[in-house]
Amino acid sequence: MDFTNWPEVELTKKIIGAAIKVHRELGPGLLESAYEACLVCELKYVRLKIECQKPLPILYRNIKLDCGYRLDLMVEDKIIVEVKSVADFSPIHEAQLLSYLKLANCHIGLLINFNVKILKDGIRRIAGGAGASPASVLSVFSVVE
Repeated sequence: MDFTNWPEVELTKKIIGAAIKVHRELGPGLLESAYEACLVCELKYVRLKIECQKPLPILYRNIKLDCGYRLDLMVEDKIIVEVKSVADFSPIHEAQLLSYLKLANCHIGLLINFNVKILKDGIRRIAGGAGASPASVLSVFSVVE
């Protein structure tokens, strides 16, 4: 599947660019909350609409239930960004983002792990969610270049 023509590609480039600025300034080793706060500042600086810690209810039998799920960031009502500061991604991180994409009816999400030497090694762009084809982990190199 060719994702290069999706409208979200340009938006993901802006988000990744902002994350790279944060990482260059702070480096690895801090808490997720620090990176998230700084990323929000960068994204606001480029005038993107950001929602932080957005509640994500579950719809069960046509009843909305608040089960405590929160999106780290929702950008422009289109892209979910999950901020991490971990040694390595694990399958649960991708599974979490895929679940969030489905629940929020979004198609694109970014997993950004700031606890790496070079940030592009810590970025996963994931396509999935409601109505999408099976989830695809996309090469960040095609997004960053």
